[in-house]
Amino acid sequence: MRTNYQGFKDLNVYQISYEYAKKIFDLSLHFPNEEKYSLIDQIRRSSRSISANIAEAWSFRAYPKSFISKLTISYAEASETKVWLNFAKDHRYINENDHEQILNEYEKISKMLYAMINHPEKFCYNN
Repeated sequence: MRTNYQGFKDLNVYQISYEYAKKIFDLSLHFPNEEKYSLIDQIRRSSRSISANIAEAWSFRAYPKSFISKLTISYAEASETKVWLNFAKDHRYINENDHEQILNEYEKISKMLYAMINHPEKFCYNN
């Protein structure tokens, strides 16, 4: 049985991932300039890619395997974002509190994506 979502913007996982990509952007504005083409670029790309791939997955709801594939990419990007957050904390670009709070949100995002991957029938069209 499929749930009644109007679009990808209605998905909690999309809303949270989009919001936290914006938070990461804001935090990364204060990273050292020498990180511009490395850590800043990487963490911004991976965090933004999560919500972008969720939006793409939504377009593939008629094709469950494609839907799952796009969500799997989102899941991987969330994992990558967590690694970059760890680097940012270890280099003292973000403080412990920000790190813990944001990392917890990315754990939540990962769990939500994992649930969607394992239950695509809740989102995909019934064939």
